[in-house]
Amino acid sequence: MSVIQEKLKLLPDSPGVYLMMDKDGVIIYVGKARVLKNRVRQYFHSSPKPAKVQAMVENIADFSYVVTPSEVDALSLENTFIKKYKPKYNILLKDDKTYPYIKLHTREQFPHISITRRIAKDGRYFGPFMGGISCKDIVDIAARVYGVRTCKNALGKKPLRPCLNYHLGRCPAPCAGYVSEEEYASRVQGAASFLAGNYEEAEELLREKMQRFAENEEFELAMEYRDRIEMLSRLKLRRITAMPKDVEADIWARATNGLYGAICVLVTRRGIMQGSRTFPLEEGAGEGGESFLSFLTQYYSSHELPHEIVTDEVMDDELFMEYSRAKAGRKTEIVRPKQGVKRDLLDMAVRNAREYLEKSISQIEHKNDMTVNACKRLQEVLALSHYPKRMECYDISNISGVDKVGSMVVFTDGEADKNAYRRFKIKTVEGADDFASLKEVLLRRLSKLGTDEEERFPRPQLVVIDGGRGQLSAVKQIFDELHIEDIDLVTLAKQEEEIYTLASPEPVRLSRRDYALRTLQRIRDEAHRFAITYFRNLHSKRNLSSVLDEIEGVGKEKRTALMQKFGTIDKIMRASEKELSETPGIGPKLAHTIHDYFKKL
Repeated sequence: MSVIQEKLKLLPDSPGVYLMMDKDGVIIYVGKARVLKNRVRQYFHSSPKPAKVQAMVENIADFSYVVTPSEVDALSLENTFIKKYKPKYNILLKDDKTYPYIKLHTREQFPHISITRRIAKDGRYFGPFMGGISCKDIVDIAARVYGVRTCKNALGKKPLRPCLNYHLGRCPAPCAGYVSEEEYASRVQGAASFLAGNYEEAEELLREKMQRFAENEEFELAMEYRDRIEMLSRLKLRRITAMPKDVEADIWARATNGLYGAICVLVTRRGIMQGSRTFPLEEGAGEGGESFLSFLTQYYSSHELPHEIVTDEVMDDELFMEYSRAKAGRKTEIVRPKQGVKRDLLDMAVRNAREYLEKSISQIEHKNDMTVNACKRLQEVLALSHYPKRMECYDISNISGVDKVGSMVVFTDGEADKNAYRRFKIKTVEGADDFASLKEVLLRRLSKLGTDEEERFPRPQLVVIDGGRGQLSAVKQIFDELHIEDIDLVTLAKQEEEIYTLASPEPVRLSRRDYALRTLQRIRDEAHRFAITYFRNLHSKRNLSSVLDEIEGVGKEKRTALMQKFGTIDKIMRASEKELSETPGIGPKLAHTIHDYFKKL
């Protein structure tokens, strides 16, 4: 603790972000501070602390910090670090699924509409659409009723030929010059009003068209319009009659039992309930308002900021409003209603969060057993030198040495971290030599340690290889060659599921029900799946006939005959000389040449 005490004396009176680390150098908590000196020192005072905070402090072996120009910058940097390091004691938004929006490309002379999940300052956005609302259906209505184009074609001075949408009556063909800019602008205005939630005019126009098709006995088209009218009726039921149409608010509520929690958000736009999401989470080591603010920052880093946030949670309102102004160019108001429709919505969000928590505690505990607790047990039963926060597993895939690929799969705290997965094309190995291919992949990956690229490829605590004692010894040679001593290495033999480690000559055998074994099985199987998927993608993208073109004596007709007989290049590669010679136009001599060619691959 003496090193920490010395560092505490050097803390500045500045805003910034601090990172707490355990004895293995793993970042276990990230926080932001208005004054670093005051905030960080609080952790090491002898005053009573919540159990979660005390547990975190007991694991702190060192800390570092980054000074920022302002507390708002610290809040943004904290979010970046949390997403990067996934610290054990922070509240983490793990299921950060984005929602679709409908975008009106207003910068174009003849704007088109599209569906997107990314918000930028280059058009007008409507949404988010969630909870069973189909963006495609809404865009379809906008096209049918108002004739706003959905194609992405850039319109130039030279007229184009009208596409099918023009002939179906869903676009007035501005590309062909069939509509003036003024008339099209009127159509866009009507579509924008509809997308903003004013459905009455669109519903009336849909009914008129449905009636017209029915009168003309075009019943299939009439039924299509009937379905769109029914969808609009369902959308209208989501309207909150007591809420003004100009209100765009997210309603946030949290429920917790001190160990686990749930956060619910209700999304309203233009007085319409768009839907809701509830997030399970483990309570972090930060104070209540601090952790809630951190969660909101994580969420809104990839979602649209509303005009209002309705909540009962205590947090630094001014700081969040500064953050919203910096991110969106406008201030998001924080509202804590005591009565009225917003209070009713907040009570609904509270009930949703509590109900979700009550129903999900057993699932959350089971998930912890499968992930963090399984990693702790791995460290214990395998005598690992570190807690395996980041586990990497590698696999090789090829057919007869063709399209050789390798995969690297990453699990963080026992959960798949798919953003960290990597694929490798084998460059230096001839033929089907899986170990040589694995050696190339490991050398390419591990050589990044200790370089500038380690920022993008962090050091793992554990490397897992599919295999037994032989694979363990072989990979250990690679570790020795690179002078790697601080990364644990294990292999998992598939047949008996025995685990080989460097700590003992005898394998470790765990129960098939043991979550630690299941975690190793999951990462091994995931590495195999990822490698196979990459191999198949490469293999399918190749011009299959190009392999046959490389064989002397195989022309277009013989290539076609081979493909007609065997169906796939893989079957040709595995065929015997006799089977090849039975192909029309392929005699014994050419069959031998083909068979010999693939045998050498």
